[in-house]
Amino acid sequence: MTMKKILILLLCLLLTASITGCGTQSIKPIDTIEGNMKTYSEMSDGTWQCDGHIYKYRLEISGRLSNAVKDSTYIYLSNIEDITFEQAWKASGLSSNMDDYFDIDEAVLVELPD
Repeated sequence: MTMKKILILLLCLLLTASITGCGTQSIKPIDTIEGNMKTYSEMSDGTWQCDGHIYKYRLEISGRLSNAVKDSTYIYLSNIEDITFEQAWKASGLSSNMDDYFDIDEAVLVELPD
C-alpha cells in the first residue's frame, strides 16, 4: 500500500512538472544598437526595447521632404505596423502641432541616419 502511494505521488509530481514546465524562459537582449537618438535592443522574442518600453516593429521609413536634395530616413520602434513618411517626419520634431507626435507607447524615434 505504501509503495502504491509513493508511485501515485511521483506520478502526480511528474505530471505537474510537465504541465507547468521545468523553468521559464526569460526574454533577453540579443543585440544592442547605439542609435544617434536613442539606444535600443533587439530582444530574444523578436520584439524591440527602448527606455523600458517594448515595441513590436522596427520601421525604416524613407522619403523626400519638399525642396530636399536627397531622401531622408527615419528609424522608429513602433507598436503601429505602418507609419507613413509624413507621420514620421512630423513626429521627428519638425511639427509644431503636438497632435503629430506619437505617444511613447505607440512609437519612438531611435535613429536619423545620414
